[in-house]
Amino acid sequence: MIVRQRTNWLKMLFIWRGSVLKKIIVQLLTITLFSLAIYFFKGKIFDYKVHLNPTIFTLIGLALAIFMGFCNTASYDRYWEGRKLWGLLVIETRSLTRQILSLIDGPQNEEKQKIVKLISAFCWSLNYQLRNKSGTEHLERLLSPEQMDKLNGKKFIPNIILGFIADWSKEQNRKGNIDTIVLTQLDHQLNQFSSISGGCERIYNTPLPFAYSVLLHRTVYFYCFWLPFGLVDTLGWMMPLIVGLISYTFIALDAIIQEIAEPFGEEENDLALNSICRTIEFSIFEQAEIPQGELQKSDSYFID
Repeated sequence: MIVRQRTNWLKMLFIWRGSVLKKIIVQLLTITLFSLAIYFFKGKIFDYKVHLNPTIFTLIGLALAIFMGFCNTASYDRYWEGRKLWGLLVIETRSLTRQILSLIDGPQNEEKQKIVKLISAFCWSLNYQLRNKSGTEHLERLLSPEQMDKLNGKKFIPNIILGFIADWSKEQNRKGNIDTIVLTQLDHQLNQFSSISGGCERIYNTPLPFAYSVLLHRTVYFYCFWLPFGLVDTLGWMMPLIVGLISYTFIALDAIIQEIAEPFGEEENDLALNSICRTIEFSIFEQAEIPQGELQKSDSYFID
């Protein structure tokens, strides 16, 4: 994900990184060249003049804009819900870390630090589960060899890691280091973790209905390829430029809708999950006074 400072209007015209232009440049060039051909042949196909009233495109364009607005809202809702879930995860990890450090007196500080590392491991495992990656380089850094062995062959690794934390809490209660009230509070925090994980899985496993995407995609391209016939007689040589600009607006918005509808991906405008995981790890490690080595910067996101 790109986070950059607001720049002046002139620089905004030429920004490439983070723009969807590089994904649609071939389509735009194809439509522009097609418009040039229509202008050269004066809107004729095999000596047949294609008569299309520009008013038709006004009506279709209005309907298309309304439908694209609906799809854009639906996609952004998915994006923003994902961001709220991960923002809640930041809060809950810090709260659970504080409770472990302040409410449990018995264990040595080194043992508490191991549980704090488990909290970080949960975040990294959820991150990579949403991206269909193993993420073993982070888990091996945060978990013990015995815990790594228990993860072999498991599909829902975040839930297994939550089980490790729950088992530790139960053990502290058995030893008398925490009472039932504190144990209940810790269990409530772990339930919050499970709710966040389930919410992310709901977004991941329930994409926008495919029929919406197909209808929007087809309508946009049909509209852009028929538009030159309706404007060639009224705009003349300016027609290819105007068609290219209109096509950029519709096709780029279609690409943005498809991109943010899957917020846990690794494209430039998706959520910066790796950066969020680093933020969580740095903050809870600081709480627990764990030495913070340089994290591996292996994700595809960058922040300006």
